[in-house]
Amino acid sequence: MLNALVAMVASRSWVDLVRDAIDLALVWYTLYRLLLLLRGTGALQVGQGLGLVGLVYFVSGRVGLATTYTLLDRFLGAIFLVVVVIFQQDIRRALMGVGNRPFFNLFQSSDDTDAVEEVIAAAEVLAQKKVGALIVFERDANLDDFVKQATPVDARVSRELVFTLFIPDRGSPLHDGAVVVRKGRVVSAGGVLPLSSSEQLDRHLGTRHRAALGLSEQTDAVVVVVSEERGEISLVFNGNIVRKLGRLALRQALYGLFFSKRRARQLLREASEVDTTGRHGRASLPPPGPGEGPRAP
Repeated sequence: MLNALVAMVASRSWVDLVRDAIDLALVWYTLYRLLLLLRGTGALQVGQGLGLVGLVYFVSGRVGLATTYTLLDRFLGAIFLVVVVIFQQDIRRALMGVGNRPFFNLFQSSDDTDAVEEVIAAAEVLAQKKVGALIVFERDANLDDFVKQATPVDARVSRELVFTLFIPDRGSPLHDGAVVVRKGRVVSAGGVLPLSSSEQLDRHLGTRHRAALGLSEQTDAVVVVVSEERGEISLVFNGNIVRKLGRLALRQALYGLFFSKRRARQLLREASEVDTTGRHGRASLPPPGPGEGPRAP
């Protein structure tokens, strides 16, 4: 087989080889982006099941299992139409995501950078005051089906807004839920996230961490968690929790997740210069007023 592949490559011109490489790269990247858009949805789960059925169909045809091959042939002939009808909402949301996000999003806008810096500053102050917080950055997977009971906000991300949303107050039910950040804006607050069923989670971690982990297991969202009891900052992504992060470590992690390596290094240098000169020194916020302090754990 290797000899046949070498012979085939040798028989083609370099123009044909370059064209084939570009063709394969485009197909691979398109499938990769579609899988990201469908991640965590019912459509993707059904797709995995259909992939297994397709494999059995292929193998049965090769080894001569006539009955199995015939049944699967008739089944697969109609199943794709059924899937489109049943999961039209998931598919439509994925296609809308293609239109709403740059297909080659190697570089984010300045609004995204500002949002990250504002969240970092707010998380630092919230941790100092031991005010619990749950801040979700939406990435490729749309979170509308995962964040329940959220209140629409639609405001530019600022450290003052994030801080205010999490101040404990009997008259405000939003502080117990999650804030969702999308495209540099706070789109909702007070959201309820799916809890993780993982048995490996540290028993000392509470509901906020379990909710953040649950969302990261089902989507590609990145979640910043501030512990109310310990006053520490954690970052949750891809089913992992990184705890006890300071300002610099949190910034490095977020930039590494959201930007290309070259862009992240540039932004980290710029942020370091800002911290040194103090041009954006707005990290300290006014302390909570009477009756607004953090609740006892």
